[in-house]
Amino acid sequence: MKLLLSDELHPEVLGAGLGRVILLNGTSSSGKSTLAAALQEELDEPYFHVAVDQFHRTRARKDWTEEEFQPVFQRTVLGFHRVVAGMASAGNNVVADHILGGEAWRMADCMAVLDGYDVVVVGVHCALPELERRERERGNRGIGRAAFQYPIVHTGMKYDVEVDTGAYSPEECAQQVKAYLTARST
Repeated sequence: MKLLLSDELHPEVLGAGLGRVILLNGTSSSGKSTLAAALQEELDEPYFHVAVDQFHRTRARKDWTEEEFQPVFQRTVLGFHRVVAGMASAGNNVVADHILGGEAWRMADCMAVLDGYDVVVVGVHCALPELERRERERGNRGIGRAAFQYPIVHTGMKYDVEVDTGAYSPEECAQQVKAYLTARST
């Protein structure tokens, strides 16, 4: 196997620096993935969409007890944070689709891993009746997950931008995030 030498890298890659991370936090079915896709369309630079759900889906399926599953779940989340940082450390912009609230260790670890990166934290809100409707309509998630997460997902969070996916279209929410990024850079 031949190793890639730095003189073979595109000059733009050599001086890329750290990529930006747009961290979307909201309940299951709040529209984070749809917003991420809209951001990829709306923003001028390329962004990778990585979702913690992608990582959970790729894990082996086993019949674990709750006690057995907790360390597996926690390692998955910790690994996800490091993947986001790894992509950004190579100069890639990332939209990270996550559920951070509820347990302090998640946000603490995520922010520690991303310390020194350009991170924009976006609160993705949606009214509970709409979340429940989306859950039923999708049929691919456990009914009640959003209701369980709803009272805790935004607890203790500090956001740079907050959007409401029940009141605004994904494109309008993406434009709100873009407006924040534009205002911040001027």
